[in-house]
Amino acid sequence: MLNRRHFHATALTAATALAGVSLAEQKGPRLRKALKFGMIGIQGSIEEKFKLAKTCGFDGVEMDSPANIDRDEVVRARDASGIVIHGVVDSIHWKDTLSSPDEAVRARGLAGLRTAMADCKRYGGTTALLVPGVVNKEVDFDTCWSRSTAEIKKVLPEAEKLGVKIAIEVVWNNFLTTPEQLVKYVDQFESPWVGAYFDISNMIKYGVPPATWIRTLGKRMMKFDFKGYSNTKQWVGIGEGDENWPEVLKALAEVGYTGWATSEVGGGPEAKLRDIAARMDKVLGLV
Repeated sequence: MLNRRHFHATALTAATALAGVSLAEQKGPRLRKALKFGMIGIQGSIEEKFKLAKTCGFDGVEMDSPANIDRDEVVRARDASGIVIHGVVDSIHWKDTLSSPDEAVRARGLAGLRTAMADCKRYGGTTALLVPGVVNKEVDFDTCWSRSTAEIKKVLPEAEKLGVKIAIEVVWNNFLTTPEQLVKYVDQFESPWVGAYFDISNMIKYGVPPATWIRTLGKRMMKFDFKGYSNTKQWVGIGEGDENWPEVLKALAEVGYTGWATSEVGGGPEAKLRDIAARMDKVLGLV
């Protein structure tokens, strides 16, 4: 005979199945809101900026590195405000690309990645976001792949030592434009210190729905950020694009994603940040 607890659990599972929704989908992904540091558009100290972000409803922030900033002040501001610095963005990966035909440029790019990883460790973050290379008239796809792979492999021992993961982001760089390509690129390293940082809005223009990317990436997806992108209007406000957020949230739940959801849009003062936070709450199902 079924005991009462087992009976109710079985009944709930059956009822949910009849509705065509899994328990994981019903609960949804557990997400925390973050923003890029450069979006905090006020004059003031780092602490004042962090406190404003916290007041506006953000749990975390992502810093840029390398950057002309007092790193000790960043740490003090973090502790005083209670904000979490969940990661850093490599700030020179577009200028000093790891795929450049110039060895000196690649060396500067690698030094920048090392700085980003070290700063991430200092701030208490977990990932250094990296655009690995750019395909253009000077660099074809295969060359971009081989050069950037060789450079990233050089710093894997440091990533492990620091406990900072290198998160490969997909952008409009004509490289890794399908989820299968990104999976293959990440998997070739055979390392837990390399994963994917998926920009949900960036990849809409390439024709594969964001939810398909998420399901294909699965556990490789360390973090994600987003804006608002429409195939007809291009850049729009959060919640006004073609992301199909209900399906995105469903996919996030299916792959077991929990953690940070970071906005990457034009910021501003308090009113603008509150609007961004409210839009994030709506699309992420946090209200």
